[in-house]
Amino acid sequence: MTTRRRSMLGAAVVALAAPSIVRAQAAAAHVVVVGGGFGGATAARYLKQLAPTVQVTLVEPAERFYTCPFSNLYLAGLRTWESLAHGFDGLRRAGVNVVHARAEDVDVARRTLVLSGGEQLRWDRLVLAPGIDLRWNALEGYDEAAADRAPHAWKAGAQTRLLRRQMEAMPDGGLFIMTIPDNPFRCPPGPYERAAMVAHYFKQHKPRSKILLLDAKQNFSKKALFLQGWKALYGNMIEWQGLAQDGQVARVDAIALEVETVFGSRHKASVLNVIPPQKAGLIAHRAGVTDATGWVPVKGENFEARQASGIHVVGDASFAGPMPKSGFAANNQGKLVAAWLAAELMGLPSPEASYANTCYSLIGPGYGISVAGVYRAEAGRVVDVPHSVGISPLDADAAFRDAEARYGASWYAAISRDIWDR
Repeated sequence: MTTRRRSMLGAAVVALAAPSIVRAQAAAAHVVVVGGGFGGATAARYLKQLAPTVQVTLVEPAERFYTCPFSNLYLAGLRTWESLAHGFDGLRRAGVNVVHARAEDVDVARRTLVLSGGEQLRWDRLVLAPGIDLRWNALEGYDEAAADRAPHAWKAGAQTRLLRRQMEAMPDGGLFIMTIPDNPFRCPPGPYERAAMVAHYFKQHKPRSKILLLDAKQNFSKKALFLQGWKALYGNMIEWQGLAQDGQVARVDAIALEVETVFGSRHKASVLNVIPPQKAGLIAHRAGVTDATGWVPVKGENFEARQASGIHVVGDASFAGPMPKSGFAANNQGKLVAAWLAAELMGLPSPEASYANTCYSLIGPGYGISVAGVYRAEAGRVVDVPHSVGISPLDADAAFRDAEARYGASWYAAISRDIWDR
């Protein structure tokens, strides 16, 4: 158990021995959390643990949550689909009231949340963790209907399974094209790990096939490590074209499985995986906490939305400066918000904001890479802690790469247990 977690649990014990008026205020408080993923489920679980008398309700439409992290390994055939699934019985056992419904609207003035069945939940504090929505038609020709032909698979579920079926049906010697958006978007290393996992599948089953990555950026997370790993494991199977190589896609023809770049180059795919630009999940927009970027600017010390008091936004929907949109970051943010709310509701000093992130990526079995960073709140914003970034060395040996792969698998198992008890 970490020092910070021990101190917050100790604070909860002190609060329970505090004057009755403080206990009564905490007991009367209702915190509603929207979204049962890495950020929301973490916030709900840890708030109930740190402030047992607070009523905590988690609103999540899915009875089983499938994670985007490690879904690339499903595409590769290295994990089963059900290994990505997580239920909510563990949170119920922890005392969280779990409601399977869709959050439809927020009335900030009345502090109510409207659910898909018409019910209204009254909240004293609201935590939003709605993840992402896709910006349909940000790429000309790519709308919801187009995704049925050219899946994005950037929300784990039916789209992920569709992409896998298309890979299985693709003839050997076919071309898999992936389009990659400019920053910011969910999981910055995700497209490049996906390229490696698709290549792993092709190497086993369709060795004459090729992968073309058309990227709206010139640089990306762990670029040198990915390029090195692709070459070492897959030779020339993967070709990456960045912004300077005319890699930015402007138009998509999902019927023909063709894309056109901003400079007019056309590419035809056997399988077309379009990862479009993204924005915060719909309920964040309905709550009025997004800005012109489509994301939610938050206060660095507690992830409270800058546009509305009493609403905290964690995970991919938030814009948190240099912190990436990752499962690790969302989990970290959820714990901080839980600690901050527990302290506020129990009349205790607020915890000092400190954050961390680690992103593991698998290039092939026994070949992992990673990057990590530490962050703090400064003048109301999240900033990098100087000299805190750590990244796998380019000259690492096979044993190091194998250890990184094992660390990544252990991280997924540990964080899944931490959040969902599985």
